[in-house]
Amino acid sequence: MARAPHPQYPRSRDDSAMRRRNRWTLVLLAFGGLVTLAFGLAIAGYSYVNYRYETAPDPSATQTVVFDVPRGSGLSSIADRLETDGLIGNATLFKLVTRMRGNAANFKAGEFALTPGSSMAKIYDDLANGRAILYPFTVPEGATSAQVVRALDRLETLKDDDPSVPPEGSLLPETYLTPRGMAQSALLAQMASAQDDLLDELWDARAPDLPFGTREEAIILASVIEKETGIGMERDKIAGLFINRLRRGMKLQSDPTIIYGITGGDPIRRRIRQSEIDRVTDWNTYQIAGLPRTPICNPGEAAIRAVLNPAETDALYFVADGTGGHAFARTLAEHNRNVARWRQIQRERGLR
Repeated sequence: MARAPHPQYPRSRDDSAMRRRNRWTLVLLAFGGLVTLAFGLAIAGYSYVNYRYETAPDPSATQTVVFDVPRGSGLSSIADRLETDGLIGNATLFKLVTRMRGNAANFKAGEFALTPGSSMAKIYDDLANGRAILYPFTVPEGATSAQVVRALDRLETLKDDDPSVPPEGSLLPETYLTPRGMAQSALLAQMASAQDDLLDELWDARAPDLPFGTREEAIILASVIEKETGIGMERDKIAGLFINRLRRGMKLQSDPTIIYGITGGDPIRRRIRQSEIDRVTDWNTYQIAGLPRTPICNPGEAAIRAVLNPAETDALYFVADGTGGHAFARTLAEHNRNVARWRQIQRERGLR
């Protein structure tokens, strides 16, 4: 007996809505899974990149090499040269992490001591935060400005930008540390600034009633003292002696001022001739009263301090004593005896 067909009921709206929700749920779950996977891969990739960046391939390495970063170098050129020189293993990775960390603009110009085998992070830190290799340059006390400029020309580490010779006495002699590529003019400016800073420190603490009123005059007198003695313990006394002569209106009668008027400060390897003593120049203090027109060299800190706070002394004369120092005298008669002894020493030494 045949069955009657099963009656077909129309689909309800609730069933259709449920199926649509289920499909969206599956889509969202799939999308969430993809996002999670992508996020996990990104974290894994970032961790791997940072591991490569932070890990030293050869932690035992100690030998360093010099790496030069020219002024104006960018991240790409620095990274490529680091890879070429064997200092990092992957320039692309170095650039990627440096940019991700916002450090692309932090590199400094100069020469740096880097260790092959260091991590990229250490290489970066040495270039961005480390100290560049510095080369010492010593300006000796008593050097003229022309002599300083000539000495700069012999330094291969400096950029020769053909600076003019600074005013005599405007530079402070000491040892300066300079990076490779520094301009000669920049170093000269640093020397002048160092002297200004020293005078700022010392000027207000100077002794009262000195026979000069300006810093320029103090430097002029300090330059004469600098050329008169290389013995530190004598500077204060010679300063006091010259102060005494200036107060009395006596000429300084300093031999180095004669030489400066003749040679511009280059030494004379003989005795000064009488004709040179008699020659009138703007610096010859045997012929002019008071101070020379300009300094005769660049005085050091000790000479400047001596001028601003001279020793109390009643000496008015001094002359070399043959030992590298000087014999001091209060009277001309005593001084003449000291001069006679010095002339005898010169004759015995064959000096003419």
